Amino acid sequence: MKKTFPLQREGKHPDRLLEATKHEIRKYIKREQNKTKPAGVDYWDFDCRFGSSPATAEVIALSDITARINAYAADKAESFYLEVLAKPGVRKAKAANDTQSTLQAGSAHSHSGDA
Repeated sequence: MKKTFPLQREGKHPDRLLEATKHEIRKYIKREQNKTKPAGVDYWDFDCRFGSSPATAEVIALSDITARINAYAADKAESFYLEVLAKPGVRKAKAANDTQSTLQAGSAHSHSGDA
């Protein structure tokens, strides 16, 4: 999705337009997440860019989209540009040291209640 969303439109209340915009973005993300994953892919990851125009858009985290939209709405901006592109993601295995320390911490907790 590469789109410029208006935050003010004649005949529409700004709050309703804002909520409709957020709903459209959430719906797109959910639709992309429900697509069939290729072999060897664990989840869908997203590359996101946000700004006042495509030329000024900067890379942001998926979780920061709503906060950025709210900030633009609070500043009474006319519109904003959002780019959300799905890409395959593969989870990385934890390091052996992390796994051992987690197991040791878990076994220490389970033995303390046995006494």
